[in-house]
Amino acid sequence: MRDVKLTDIYQHRIAQKYITRSGIAHAIAVAYHAFQLAQESGEDVDSAAKAGFMHDIGHYTWYKNGKWDYDLYRLNDIHAIKGAERAHKLLIRLGENPIKAKEIALAILFHTDSFLPGGEVVRTPLQSIVKLADEKDEEPGGAHHYRELDFGRAMKSLEILDNKIDDYLKKKKNNLNFCHVMRFPRKSVTYELLFFEGKRLFHEEI
Repeated sequence: MRDVKLTDIYQHRIAQKYITRSGIAHAIAVAYHAFQLAQESGEDVDSAAKAGFMHDIGHYTWYKNGKWDYDLYRLNDIHAIKGAERAHKLLIRLGENPIKAKEIALAILFHTDSFLPGGEVVRTPLQSIVKLADEKDEEPGGAHHYRELDFGRAMKSLEILDNKIDDYLKKKKNNLNFCHVMRFPRKSVTYELLFFEGKRLFHEEI
């Protein structure tokens, strides 16, 4: 049972203001990519999808002479910093587990190198997933931020993804219930083997 779902996040006024402003179609696409990548690598699909969905919640605009200036924006970019704080505050407000909220916020913080003086950081697997998911949907000149999607279609897409996450977590939990342990003596030492879905996970002396 997840404490917070993607639809809960999207319906909040903070998400409506900031995620919509930075491109709801892009946010949903990255959430889907992050879910798939996390599923393939065995990472937390729920945290990945949430971080993917909120990764640009810290975006803002830069204008010069009344026109959007993408180069100026890139020069002054700190959206990952603003987004990590904003997402964490929103998740806590919605009732997310504090440990998970921090993990998601850090994945948002490190989804880009644009704000780092050196341009490099050692990422956790989850942080790398969110970065890659974002890159999968990028378009030249930031065009991915301007793809449009109405509220109804956005909600439907998020409901589908929420169901995918729930189904995956349910299946994973059911599979864990089929884990079994075998103990046997070998040369006067008893070993314990843990099997999961027919595969040996580890063994240790007991």
